[in-house]
Amino acid sequence: MTRIVGEVMTSEVVEARRETSFKDVALLLDRHRISGLPVVDQDDKVLGVISESDLIRRQAAQSAPGPERRFRMPALRRTARHTAAVARATTAEELMSTPAVTVHPEQRVADAARVMERHHVERLPVVDEEDRLIGIATRRDLLRVFLRTDDEIRRDVLDEVLTRAMGLPPHTVIVSVRDGMVTLEGRLEHRSDIPRAIQQTWRVDGVVGIVNSLTFRVDDTHPPEKHPSHRIAHHWLPDR
Repeated sequence: MTRIVGEVMTSEVVEARRETSFKDVALLLDRHRISGLPVVDQDDKVLGVISESDLIRRQAAQSAPGPERRFRMPALRRTARHTAAVARATTAEELMSTPAVTVHPEQRVADAARVMERHHVERLPVVDEEDRLIGIATRRDLLRVFLRTDDEIRRDVLDEVLTRAMGLPPHTVIVSVRDGMVTLEGRLEHRSDIPRAIQQTWRVDGVVGIVNSLTFRVDDTHPPEKHPSHRIAHHWLPDR
């Protein structure tokens, strides 16, 4: 029902080593028609990532004019030192951006997409429990889940969510899907089942929105009213 990174990642990864030269990195990107690659050590652990932007930044820094002497603020000096370091970069280790943002194969595709968006990156190296490189997930890989047909999404909602996860009898809920937008209609037994059905439906790959038209028979979200008990008062006579 929910795709994980290991199912959509590319296992054959183009990678660089610490000592890979600037020219060889550029050749790898061009030859394989990719926009970036991870840099790994001798144990295949990810050290960083190089993108086309890093190469362009290096070329731009190399031709940038030196800072004018009148600018001596600490922040500007730090920027100048960084620019100079980038301009002198000749190996992958000097070019790469660190630390690398990575994901694990068992993570949900939706979670990986959020990581990618949060860090403004185009690709995520996929690592095992020992942080060794086992694959790479690109934006294109993650977006494949949204190319599912409406029929596939509807079938997952009916079979995996309503029948298997919630144990509802057939035809309890009418499910319709259009352009990834799921509409749920029907009457559930308990009110608390409605948010559960919505939450589980959101976990189906390809769902872009939900229209909730569910009703309920019993409101179990509020405790039952307590009625005062009628007790018979016992009047005890004191001992004589």
